[in-house]
Amino acid sequence: MMNPLLAIIGFLGTAVFIFYVLFGYPVFLGWWAQRHARPPRRAKVEAPVSIIVCVHNGEAFLANKIQSILALEYPRHLIEILIVSDGSTDGTEAIARSFSSQGVQLLVLPHGGKPAALNAGIRQASGEFLVLTDVRQVLAADSLCFLMENFADPAVGVVSGELVIHEGESREQAQTGLYWRYEIQIRLRLSEMDSIFGASGAYYAMRRELAVPLPPDILLDDMYLPLAAFFRGYRLLVDTRARMFDYPTGLRSEFHRKVRTLAGNYQILRAYPQLLGPGNRLWIHFVSYKLARLFLPFALLAVLISSAALPQPWVAIALLIQAFFYAGALSDPWIPEQSSLKHLTSPIRAFTTLMAAALCAVSIVIRPSATLWKSTGSDPTQETAGGLGRK
Repeated sequence: MMNPLLAIIGFLGTAVFIFYVLFGYPVFLGWWAQRHARPPRRAKVEAPVSIIVCVHNGEAFLANKIQSILALEYPRHLIEILIVSDGSTDGTEAIARSFSSQGVQLLVLPHGGKPAALNAGIRQASGEFLVLTDVRQVLAADSLCFLMENFADPAVGVVSGELVIHEGESREQAQTGLYWRYEIQIRLRLSEMDSIFGASGAYYAMRRELAVPLPPDILLDDMYLPLAAFFRGYRLLVDTRARMFDYPTGLRSEFHRKVRTLAGNYQILRAYPQLLGPGNRLWIHFVSYKLARLFLPFALLAVLISSAALPQPWVAIALLIQAFFYAGALSDPWIPEQSSLKHLTSPIRAFTTLMAAALCAVSIVIRPSATLWKSTGSDPTQETAGGLGRK
């Protein structure tokens, strides 16, 4: 039986930790960013760029993707377009070839995963800047010009676009969009004061000389590549003017995506252990944002366990509150969309789904990383093989 005093200390300590991660740190970050803002020096930049799209079975999205690239308001003679087919077995390659007269190049590879496809694409690319983008998202016509303006500042190494998610048809899809808006606010504040910890993998640009080879099993190429630039002293930014558009996803797809991205964070810690030491100029932000997110589901379990050892009447109160919380998540799928209860149960279900994903992410210790990828489907609400660029 746990000592009541230890139970109280454990309960309060983990509750404070949870509150800090979810609410306290974003408030602190907003305050800090206001006082230490470092806007980049922006000016018109027109330099050769190589746009690389790695895709596995993306026929449902590829034509629209290429058309949005061809419509970019950037000097066409400075754009190289390279579609890398990672062992596609559908109509992906035929669609890419149909655009060959417009300068679209196709590189066909055996199925080896996105890191291998990116490595091959980067080797073949000739541009001074690399623009890496997933097949699913449609790019705004002016987005590339906005991305490139940031490279007028020599301190900038990587720039991400902003993902705009279309309005969801269901409450479930709306909550995944709400979660992404919460995430982007944190990234914007980090970008304002210095750097984010990676890039929005769906669409970002980087200086060619900063690209490094990707390990074949890496899950988060959009963290691994940018962090190599970060540790060379460069800034990693988000430019909200450079927009891309995507469909909302349901919780099932979001769950699989979060398992992959959070598992990828464990890989990143192994690849860049300096993230936790003095070599990381933003270590307190990394710990409060990325590392703390990995511990969050374990903190929730600690709150539940310590609640059972609290003295009366607090044990009953704490357990009853948590019982109602988790009951809301479990009951949400059966509550009608038009019910006012959805305003409460849908956010709870979305949160608990993401916490379950964080627990499952630990399986990366014993699970091959390749099993965490999903293929592009024909349904636009399903995840792409390259991910949604959301972490």
